[in-house]
Amino acid sequence: MEEIYKENAKIVYHFLLSLCRDRDLAEDMTQETFLQAYRSLERYDGSCKLSSWLCQIAKHLYYQNLAKWGKELPVDLTEADEADTSPQPEETVLRRLELLDVLKEMQKLPQQTREVMYLRLIGSLSFKEIGEILGKSENWARVTFYRGKEKLIQAAKDADRKEEFG
Repeated sequence: MEEIYKENAKIVYHFLLSLCRDRDLAEDMTQETFLQAYRSLERYDGSCKLSSWLCQIAKHLYYQNLAKWGKELPVDLTEADEADTSPQPEETVLRRLELLDVLKEMQKLPQQTREVMYLRLIGSLSFKEIGEILGKSENWARVTFYRGKEKLIQAAKDADRKEEFG
């Protein structure tokens, strides 16, 4: 189990970090993932990569935590502002509001689309990696991301029209 941990802990941690954006929580859930994997190792049938199986366990842990959080995604919005050297206070508030709006719209997407979007945008994973983690093809991940992005763009256009006319 120690070798499995050494080979896969980084992958599982980054996967969880891409979902929750909280380093401490990702570390805790990584440890819990390997504990659960150890307890259910006999259920691993080899039909997928071990890292994919571990990420599935991690994903289920993450969703269990979401239920505890009331289905709200905990987001540390301060990281988004660190790249900007001297934003004006109004700009910072506007960016945070825009990010919150995007995250709220993402919560309306189907679960798998949301997962693909988080893994791509927050986790910076390739479509191939996303496909492996979710047990799908690279092309499926690419198409799902594109469709999710289109839905977010349409939602933004609809919101702009509402403000303009309503």
